[in-house]
Amino acid sequence: MTASLLRHARRLIAGPGGPAGVWPRAAALLSRQALEEGLDRLWENDRPGMADTSRRTQMLCLGQVIEDEALAADVRAAWSSLSRACHHHHYELAPTAAELEGWIQQTEHLLASLEPASTAPDG
Repeated sequence: MTASLLRHARRLIAGPGGPAGVWPRAAALLSRQALEEGLDRLWENDRPGMADTSRRTQMLCLGQVIEDEALAADVRAAWSSLSRACHHHHYELAPTAAELEGWIQQTEHLLASLEPASTAPDG
């Protein structure tokens, strides 16, 4: 399902009218949801109790769980950027197509890094 969410996000960016109006925020939301699903799988496999905590708490504990602080920092940064992009603020422009594509690529990379080597990507 995770890969499907990212495909839909890319379709929104490339669709008629491109990234205008609500579509950039919808693409960011789908990308964030894909990242969160990858984290949910991590918690299910490694620390089931973490699934009951807030995303903020999960982000704070991620480095200790995956034992890779650089990767955890990248996940936190991506999640934070996507979360910010999901919300409309009168004083901010919507994310650009290039920003969205960069976040989608980063999300794909992070999800691949979080997955155990034996797990095949879903579609």
